[in-house]
Amino acid sequence: MSLTDGALLALAGFVAGSINSIAGGGTFFTFSALLAVGVSPVAANATSAIAVVPGSVASVLTDRQLIQLTDVPLRNLMLISLIGGGLGAWLVLRAGDVRFAAIVPWLLFMATALFALGPRLAKISIRFRARYSVATATLMVLAIQFVTSTYGGFFGAGMGIIMLAALVFVFGDDYRTANACKNLFSIFIQFGAIVLFLLEDVIAWHEAGVITVASILGGWIGVLGARKVPVRLLRAVVITCGALLGCYYLYGQIV
Repeated sequence: MSLTDGALLALAGFVAGSINSIAGGGTFFTFSALLAVGVSPVAANATSAIAVVPGSVASVLTDRQLIQLTDVPLRNLMLISLIGGGLGAWLVLRAGDVRFAAIVPWLLFMATALFALGPRLAKISIRFRARYSVATATLMVLAIQFVTSTYGGFFGAGMGIIMLAALVFVFGDDYRTANACKNLFSIFIQFGAIVLFLLEDVIAWHEAGVITVASILGGWIGVLGARKVPVRLLRAVVITCGALLGCYYLYGQIV
């Protein structure tokens, strides 16, 4: 890894950590930076997944009291997250670099759309929540969580938005608890995926180390500056970058 590559990965990790601590969407930057320095698509996906684990763990530890106090049974959701994450990783490993690279632009477009629609999805969930019983809502969340976990193990970008919208069915307008549980389930998804990535030895460890350290620093700076930077502005930046990156990779396939 050259000095230039290391600097690019560090910058991407720092930006990703900063944005994740405020608005989310950091995977767009880490995944694209890994591709830019020559990491294969599947390895870039696996490396990006392991690099965000420390941030997820830190978030869960910060909000662990909210998770402990909730009366919502979480074990089934954690188990489903673990299984789905492993299934998604198995699917991307079976797809291989060529087929996975072919759908990268469309994954980026979908993740960008999810990110853009995130706030509306949460509002829609609250509106529909009143129409269903607690038991029905719980079953719906379990089903959505399995699909989301599989997608998260396969690619990851945007999975938190789907989870948060689904968890509103259970937690209502208690966004902070829903977000804390979302971070908890993310760890199980990532763990399920990482186990398979480790077995297949597809993680670029040096690159992962650079991104991880930089993202931790970026997350710390992001929290400090959260009140000074409008979330809407950051969301607009992430959405724009996601759309441009999708167009860039699609153009590369066409020409």
